[in-house]
Amino acid sequence: MPTDEITAAAAGTWTLGDRTVYRMGFGSMRITANPDRDRAVALLRRAVELGVNHIDTAAFYVSPGGALGVGTGPARYAPDLIRAALAPYPDDLVIATKVGFGYDPQAGFTEALTPAQLRAQVEENLRRLGRDQLDVVNLRLGRGPGAVPLVDRFGALAELRAAGLIRHLGLSGVRLEQLDEVADVAPVVCVQNNYGVDAYRKQDDVVRACGERRIAYVPFFALAGTGREAGASAVQSEAVEAVARAHGVTPQQVRLAWTLHQGAHVLAIPGTGDPDHLAQNVAAGALRLTPEDLTRLG
Repeated sequence: MPTDEITAAAAGTWTLGDRTVYRMGFGSMRITANPDRDRAVALLRRAVELGVNHIDTAAFYVSPGGALGVGTGPARYAPDLIRAALAPYPDDLVIATKVGFGYDPQAGFTEALTPAQLRAQVEENLRRLGRDQLDVVNLRLGRGPGAVPLVDRFGALAELRAAGLIRHLGLSGVRLEQLDEVADVAPVVCVQNNYGVDAYRKQDDVVRACGERRIAYVPFFALAGTGREAGASAVQSEAVEAVARAHGVTPQQVRLAWTLHQGAHVLAIPGTGDPDHLAQNVAAGALRLTPEDLTRLG
């Protein structure tokens, strides 16, 4: 599959609140690990050239020594790189960020639970991105219930939305019952969860529920799977390898295409620090899997 002629438009569109985005986006987590700041900036600009208008980030995407624990040299924050590369921002660009966890040089990885802590993280994202309003803010949940009820934390963000600091709200790391729990607090435009063709398939019910409710479902680590922050394994399942051979594409492109085939409301945000991989990821939006392919991958 040629990659240099395919743009993010090939994946189709979805609407996040009142903002229309292409379903193939870009995740900025891994760009902080690039020791060459100029290369990271160039990669972000190339993503936009390829039509990407949905970028995922967080102020706790930082390396080295930050939440991700990767990279060397001075700390690099993903929102800082996005601002350096793309400000003043294109009118159609949607930047989604996350709060609920943060990085402090002294305290390390921290969880924000109180309204004051959440507001501080929203303000940090605004400052680092150089914006007056954040397009989408996802509340990242921890694995436990948290010392502060979810409705209170989400309610604190709803107040910041009412104040004009946030345009739209979402949730990350959420179970179906938690999505129901905040339904009356404020509109949820997206859910970001760990999900892939061979990972975390217990999320299938959340994917279906989001489709029924017209909520975007945005999987992270769709390429890495259970490898998560460590990255994707070089070993793919036999089914993924077979479908890739049949279409003359890479296994990674099959994984992304499978993601997009799970519903018109499913968006992809693959991350990479490699320009060639970036073009391949974007081109995966044009890959159409057959019913037989989907059964084999199922």
